[in-house]
Amino acid sequence: MKDIRIQKSRFCVLVTSNCHRLREMLGPAVTGTKNVLEAASSANVRRVVVVSSMVTVEINPKDWPKDKTKDESCWSDKEFCRNNEDWYSVAKITSEEVALEYGRQIRLDVVTINPALVLGPLLQPMCSTSCQFLIYFLKGGPDRMRNKLWHIVDVRDVADALLLLYENPAASGRHICAPHSISARDLLRLLKQMYPGYPCITEESIDDMDNPAPMTSDKLKNLGWSCRPLEETIAGTVEFCEQAGFLGDLQGAPCRFPPVYNKI
Repeated sequence: MKDIRIQKSRFCVLVTSNCHRLREMLGPAVTGTKNVLEAASSANVRRVVVVSSMVTVEINPKDWPKDKTKDESCWSDKEFCRNNEDWYSVAKITSEEVALEYGRQIRLDVVTINPALVLGPLLQPMCSTSCQFLIYFLKGGPDRMRNKLWHIVDVRDVADALLLLYENPAASGRHICAPHSISARDLLRLLKQMYPGYPCITEESIDDMDNPAPMTSDKLKNLGWSCRPLEETIAGTVEFCEQAGFLGDLQGAPCRFPPVYNKI
């Protein structure tokens, strides 16, 4: 992978705050976004790439038919998220809206990328929330989940997409980065097939739900982006988790499903 020197290339990457805390984090997330954009503008940065999330696209969008594939013109319903006390998604939606609008106001070239659930090998020795998602499927536990249609992307493919959006002058606006879609039950069956030695959750712990049409990453692919197969991403994630010890102690304390994933 290329070495990115932001101060030399005049590009900037902005990762919006995860904002796992409650409403008190919303103000700082918006203020922080504006501060970074102002700093980028003052430094004569040519383009800022904001790393947003799939949650700004897929959650109960207004006036969007359920059978219509979601593209970059689709926005999640912020008031629905607010009423559901899904502050993570409220913060993500607001931060992306602010980044795009504020960029227009100060004439700064701002593009955003909206990754799906990011899996794959990690650089840090800590277990991310995304890894906890997959670990729960493999280890099992007492929590229930919905048979939601999950969109998944490899962290290495997200890195490639970021480089592409830095460098390609045709990039503009939002870019969905969500190449694979799979329901919770189908993901469970795939994991059982790939890793029969793990206990896994039961299909009975997955509640039925109607799923809308998936998102499309065609805009990003049309810029020249490609991605790994889903099985390769899963294998990379599990190998990393095994080596890091995150999948040990199968008989120990029960594993828990990250609650944020039952919100979004």
